[in-house]
Amino acid sequence: MLKKIGFKNYAYDWRAEHLPTFDEEVGLLKKAKIELTAVWFPANLGPDAQKLLEVIKKHDIKTQLWVTMGDPAGKDQVAKVESAVKVLKPIAEEAAKCGCKLALYNHGGWFGEPENQVAIIDALKLKNVGIVYNLHHGHDHFDRFPALLKLMKPHLFALNINGSTKGGDKVGKKILPLGTGELDLTVLRDIRDSGYSGPIGILGHTQDDAAERLADNLDGLGWLRRELAGKEPGPRPTYRTWK
Repeated sequence: MLKKIGFKNYAYDWRAEHLPTFDEEVGLLKKAKIELTAVWFPANLGPDAQKLLEVIKKHDIKTQLWVTMGDPAGKDQVAKVESAVKVLKPIAEEAAKCGCKLALYNHGGWFGEPENQVAIIDALKLKNVGIVYNLHHGHDHFDRFPALLKLMKPHLFALNINGSTKGGDKVGKKILPLGTGELDLTVLRDIRDSGYSGPIGILGHTQDDAAERLADNLDGLGWLRRELAGKEPGPRPTYRTWK
């Protein structure tokens, strides 16, 4: 499916029932010449993490481990940062052993705030640690997104974009196809003007047919890019998974 749509990079999300086929999936990705750019990774080095690392080492993959976690223990900012460092440092060090990177993944709460993630990175003092920022988990950040982008940019490994509407996460519009959100063009301008030139991700993160949702995002992004370039964008795409 990814090869047919034209993707050459892929981030692997999973649940426990998928881990037995991860080795096979990585083999298929290599055969199709699709890079495993990132792997969703637990905030620990338990059994699931070990299974992932076993396959990563077997195939000698230099990938990013995308990690999120709940609010760390602690009564104040310093204590919370220290608690997060204690959890994340062993993962970062294990990642470094196999040439991988650790990316802090915003998923709401204290840990999902870019200022806190940068504080954690500064405290870790490890070269292989950065940030993957996800717009679908950043609905509270739109008003200060340019400033946050500037803060994150030195640490940003990847940026996952999404159709964006202010307060959308509260009205069933958390994840939209690109081109359907009222803030999409503004957000893309902010990204362009920031000078960020790293990987940009799109989502198949719904219960719709994955190929159709990814194609909708590609169509929407193409439409937005024409207007971003000052060209006549033409009619909005006809979406397969959104009305």
